[in-house]
Amino acid sequence: MPLAAATPPSAASPADPPADPTAGRRTRAAGLPGPLLRRPAVPAWGLAAGFAALYLCVAVNRYRRGLSKAYDLGIFEQAVRAYAHGQAPIVPLKGPGYHLLGDHFHPLIAVLAPFYRVFPSPLTLVAAQAVLMALAVVPLTRWAHEVAGARVALVVGCATGASWGIVRAAADDFHEIAFAVPLLAFAVVALGRRRPLAAALWSLPLLLVKEDLGLTVAAVGLLIAWRARRERRTPVPGLVLAVVGVVATALVVLVVLPSFNPHGGFDYWQQLGGGGGARAPFWALPLRLGWPPVKWLLLFLLAATTGFLGLRSPLVLLCVPTLGWRLLSTNPHYWGVSYHYSAVLMPVLFAALVDAVRRAGGTSGAGGAAGAGRRVRRGLAVTVLVAVVTLPLYPLHEVVMPEAWRTSPRVAEARAMLRLVPDGAAVAASNRLAAQLTSRADVTLVCRAPVGAGPQWVAVDLRDPSVKAPCATADTARMLAFYRGAGYLPRFERDGLLLLERP
Repeated sequence: MPLAAATPPSAASPADPPADPTAGRRTRAAGLPGPLLRRPAVPAWGLAAGFAALYLCVAVNRYRRGLSKAYDLGIFEQAVRAYAHGQAPIVPLKGPGYHLLGDHFHPLIAVLAPFYRVFPSPLTLVAAQAVLMALAVVPLTRWAHEVAGARVALVVGCATGASWGIVRAAADDFHEIAFAVPLLAFAVVALGRRRPLAAALWSLPLLLVKEDLGLTVAAVGLLIAWRARRERRTPVPGLVLAVVGVVATALVVLVVLPSFNPHGGFDYWQQLGGGGGARAPFWALPLRLGWPPVKWLLLFLLAATTGFLGLRSPLVLLCVPTLGWRLLSTNPHYWGVSYHYSAVLMPVLFAALVDAVRRAGGTSGAGGAAGAGRRVRRGLAVTVLVAVVTLPLYPLHEVVMPEAWRTSPRVAEARAMLRLVPDGAAVAASNRLAAQLTSRADVTLVCRAPVGAGPQWVAVDLRDPSVKAPCATADTARMLAFYRGAGYLPRFERDGLLLLERP
């Protein structure tokens, strides 16, 4: 990614072309159906509303089919439920008396408490996540409209909303990074528009979303400082923001999280230091960035998501902090293209795409060589291709699958079994069943040893496929034997579904 040499603000350079005065005329000549699409707010908010509805349909339907899990929807619901009643986020699903701010630092989820108090349901969290994720489409679409017109705006907006990272996260229960996705979108677009104060203000709330995002805030500050230096302005404000991000991360990881953690430390250090055994030598860390090869698949797909054009913008450097800890980690879940970990990268990548289009002078190459216009068009075509190819691989396609909307006999049996559990009861449940009970019962995981007199009810799905984490099959079987030995009586037992009651 070449970076142009410093030039005075008044000088034009290929890296930072002046605004194209013909952009408006090109947009009007684009032949789009109707004048509304030529107004940036209409496609931006329209696409956001459409994707929010799609995300919500998929997520609610997955919950209805019993595919949601205690890890993580149940955990976050217990935390938000506690916040909604003015209590500390104690989460029994993580362990007895477990304070969730000792796991990850995400106090910003407390803003959902008033909504949960009015609508006490896990679907409140799911709906909030759908809306938050879809909001990222708005600034990216509007900026693309300003840069290259309505056609490119529609491509960017649709590709962002259908991007595999966001779609996977929007359908995967609930996670705190739902707040980070729109915040990053607004922050990075503000950077691209040369609005450093707005970029800083949009990025600062990331410090309350998750502990590692302080490093992303620091990266925003460094980009602000670098650009100020190029424009012969003082880089001090950007450097201050960078220091705030680094210091906040260090303070949270070294002081705040250990103070709430039951073990007095940060639980994820071992995933960066080689596990519970000997730490990997320092010289081996660079090797770990590229091995095993699945990490290269992740990097390739990220680059291809924006047609490789995003690599031509310095904004893409904001991906480095997140990719750094993911690739250095020993947890293989972080290396792949599943789960929710890539959602925070999507707004950065698409902002870098729009910035690359701007630098090339738009799709026509105005302000640069005609070859730049061809390169942009090819990049946008690859962006569309990747979105289309990945769409069937991620949950958004479930909206048009008739079988996804049917209620299987086994799901109906599971619902009938759970209806036998009274509201307010203490229940030990398996992973997926627990997520169906957290809104109305005190739920713990069945694989963990009981505290005190033990739960009143034990609800287990012996065919729950999520058997590696948090509850292995052997641990569940051991605890079921314990409960039966303690005299718990079966109240429902059919097709792998089991409900026990304490006598």
